[in-house]
Amino acid sequence: MKRYYWMLLVLLGVWVLAQDSSLPGVKEAGSYTQGSLGQVLQPLPVTNAQPDGVYGVGAWPLYTPELADGPGKELVMGYCQVCHSATYITMQPPLPAATWEAEVQKMIKTFGAQIPDEAAKQITAYLQAHYTPETRKP
Repeated sequence: MKRYYWMLLVLLGVWVLAQDSSLPGVKEAGSYTQGSLGQVLQPLPVTNAQPDGVYGVGAWPLYTPELADGPGKELVMGYCQVCHSATYITMQPPLPAATWEAEVQKMIKTFGAQIPDEAAKQITAYLQAHYTPETRKP
């Protein structure tokens, strides 16, 4: 019980000291109003843009591309989409078969994906069958 009294005294002392702005080192009392805390300010418009500047971007896909049909698609959708969308797979450039195997192992060993060994083999085979330079369809 004595511990609680000491804690109460310490908190009371801190509160009393916080009320006194004449303490050494205190420049001004705090103001704890709502203010603009939590507001995101928009940047000012660019005023020094070049009139002859050329800016271009490709069309942004507004859909999630379907994964290629084939054995292992359901495993990819079940295990891989726990952490990322199918778009993450389809937006990759065509990768060599060995790279897909390394990617699956990286997801398991580095990022902690809970994929059983047999499922990992089937996922790797699926990715190699559909997303390598030799097998990727436009």
